Amino acid sequence: MNNVYFPALWLVIAALVVGIIAILAAISYFSQTIGKDPVGRSQFHRQMVLLQQMRWVLSLLAVAMTVVGLAAWYRDTSKTSQKQAEIRDQLLPQYDRSKIWEAPDPYLAKTDEHASLIAYGRDLVARTQDYFGEKGLVRPGSINNMNCQNCHLDAGSKPYGNNYFAVYSTYPQMRARSGSLETIPKRVNDCFERSLNGQALDTTSREMRAIVAYMQWLGAGVPKGEKPKGSGLAEVPFLDRPADPANGQEIYVAKCASCHGANGQGLPMAADSPRNYPPLWGDKSYNQAAGLFRMSRFAAYVKANMPFGASYQSPQLSDEEAWDVAAFVNSQPRPAHPFLKSDWPKIEKKPYDHPFGPYADPFPEEQHKYGPYGPIVAFYKKD
Repeated sequence: MNNVYFPALWLVIAALVVGIIAILAAISYFSQTIGKDPVGRSQFHRQMVLLQQMRWVLSLLAVAMTVVGLAAWYRDTSKTSQKQAEIRDQLLPQYDRSKIWEAPDPYLAKTDEHASLIAYGRDLVARTQDYFGEKGLVRPGSINNMNCQNCHLDAGSKPYGNNYFAVYSTYPQMRARSGSLETIPKRVNDCFERSLNGQALDTTSREMRAIVAYMQWLGAGVPKGEKPKGSGLAEVPFLDRPADPANGQEIYVAKCASCHGANGQGLPMAADSPRNYPPLWGDKSYNQAAGLFRMSRFAAYVKANMPFGASYQSPQLSDEEAWDVAAFVNSQPRPAHPFLKSDWPKIEKKPYDHPFGPYADPFPEEQHKYGPYGPIVAFYKKD
C-alpha cells in the first residue's frame, strides 16, 4: 500500500507547493507593477494590503506543507529501515560447524548498503566473458574462453562446488604457493592469471571491489578464521594405483563429450545460445598453474559436480572414474605454467600432486602427477 500511497502523496504536496510558489510570484509581480504607479498604488491600496496578507498566508502554507511532507517521509523511511533491519536479522545465517553451509538469502544482498556492488560482483563471476572476453565491456580480449563460474559453480555458491564461502573468513592468509601473505584481491588475480589465463585486475578497480564485496556477502555469518562445512571441494580417496588417462578418455567420451565436445573445446549450451560449455584443454582453457591442473582438485571437482546434474549428495562418477577422467583431461595440451620459477619457493611445501619438480622427496614427476599419492603423503608424514 505504502509503495503507491507515499509517492502519490509526495507528488500532490510538490504540485501544491509549486502552485503556491507560482501564485506568490504572480502576486509579487502585480505588487511591483502597481507600486511603480502612484495613481494605481492609491487606487488599489486595499487590494494591495489584501494581497500582502495572502502572500504571508500562502508562504506559511507552503512551509507547513513542506515540513509535513518531510516529516512524513522521514517517518516512513525510518519505519522501512527498521522493518528491513528486523528482516535482515532474522535472515542472517547462523553458523553451525556440523551443517553444510549455503549461500545467504538474496534479500541480504538486495538490501545491503553495497547492494549494487554485490550484484555487479556476482555478474562478473557468472558472466566473466561479457566483461573481459573477446568482446568484453571492460577490457576485451584479456582472458581465455572461460568464466569464473566454470570453476566456481553457481557463481561460487554451490556446496562443494569450489565455492567462495570461506574466502572472507580466512583471508588474508599465508600461502605456501607464493610464500607470502595473500589478500583477497591477490587471490582473485591468481585466478585471472591462471584459470582464466589472462591479465590481472587493477586491485583498486570497481570490478575488483565488486568481486570482493560479493565474496564478503557469500561469507556473511561465517566467523573469522572458520571454514564452514561444504566450502571449497570435497576430498576423493586416493587410489592404490596411478590415475589412468586411457581409461579416463573412455569415461570422457561416454559422460563428458556431450557438453565439452570430443575435442574438449566446449559445445553451445543451447541451439541458439551464444554461450558455450567451457573448454577443458587447448589455448582457450586454464593453464598449467591453475588449481584444477592438480589432479586431486580436478577429481574432487568432477566427483561432486559432474556430469551436469551431479552433486555431492548424488554423484554420478565413482572415485576411480573421477581420478581417471582428471588424468585424461590434465594430460591434454594447454597453456604453459607462467609462474613455474616463482611458485612454491620452499619445495618441501609443494602439494603431493604438484606435477613439476624439483621435490624434497625421492618420487618422480610422473608419480606426483598421476599417483599413487599414498606413498608421497606417507613420506612427509614420517618427517
